[in-house]
Amino acid sequence: MDEVAVGPPGAISTSGDVDDRRWSRILGAYREARHTRTLFEIASTALPFLLFWGGALALAAFGHWWGVVLALPAAAFLVRLFMIQHDCGHGALFRHRSANDWIGRAIGVLTLTPYDYWRRTHAVHHASAGNLDQRGMGDVVTLTVDEYAAMSKMQRLGYRTYRNPAILLVAGSVITFIFKHRLPMGLMRKGFRPWLSTMGTNLAIAVLFGLLIWAVGVGPFLLVQLPVTIAAGAIGIWLFFVQHQFEETYWANEDEWTFQAGALHGSSHYDLPAVLRWFTANIGIHHVHHLASRIPFYRLGQVLKDFPELRDRGRLTLRMSFRSARLALWDERSRRLISFRDAAALGRVTPAVSAA
Repeated sequence: MDEVAVGPPGAISTSGDVDDRRWSRILGAYREARHTRTLFEIASTALPFLLFWGGALALAAFGHWWGVVLALPAAAFLVRLFMIQHDCGHGALFRHRSANDWIGRAIGVLTLTPYDYWRRTHAVHHASAGNLDQRGMGDVVTLTVDEYAAMSKMQRLGYRTYRNPAILLVAGSVITFIFKHRLPMGLMRKGFRPWLSTMGTNLAIAVLFGLLIWAVGVGPFLLVQLPVTIAAGAIGIWLFFVQHQFEETYWANEDEWTFQAGALHGSSHYDLPAVLRWFTANIGIHHVHHLASRIPFYRLGQVLKDFPELRDRGRLTLRMSFRSARLALWDERSRRLISFRDAAALGRVTPAVSAA
């Protein structure tokens, strides 16, 4: 193994290949949050969101229905707010946990996402990404070819419907952010804290939305709020999807799985244009994020500058990412994600078994 020199960010260098397990230690030097920068990032996101959101509501209230077009930039800034909330959940933006938590909870009212509940489920995702034996919480459901082949016709239809991009993005946005987040799904028997998080967020949302409906009316409110929620939610789900659902991603059973491999090889580098990188708060540098989740989003770009060898790990461009939408099954033999058509062409999927 070649030697690795570790120092302050900007002075770190590597020679040759670095073992997956050593990256987490190397990247630890980037974890320090810069409070002035953090506050600037929050302000430069929250203020424009409130301006576009409030402007759209005001225009709609006075009968200027064309004001709904402002819902689109509002949704874009809401996506970035969610990413800031996400970093708070990892304790990345402030040195003190309470600061991360209360900022995250406040943003959660706007993103319709109960912060403490989501943080807990998201931690499960980070701890098990790429582990075939620990699927089901905080991830997009992914079946192996053999699991799909063993399904009945109706079960296959259900899975194919779920994996349809339009259903996954649009219906998924509505189900997740409007309905699913109102209860601590998956943690309903895990004590009072998940309930406190969801019910507390629900109460805050009810108060805020109730005041807005009183001010502008239910019609104008829904005309603006529904497009903002659905558009932002669909973008968020797409980002989450493409960051783990690509052809050369990584899945393994418990006895072969490692956290480092799941992070570095099971997460993509979604190499977006600069303006989209800003609105998505560098979440596309997902392999680095999974390796060291406490790195603030505004320092992830510096990691790629200092370690150019990480740029091509799981790299997807915007155009390349659209091809990932058809991938739906993990082929344990070729160790890659394939489409339903690919599975049929390989002769791996026989006629569906009858429903028991």
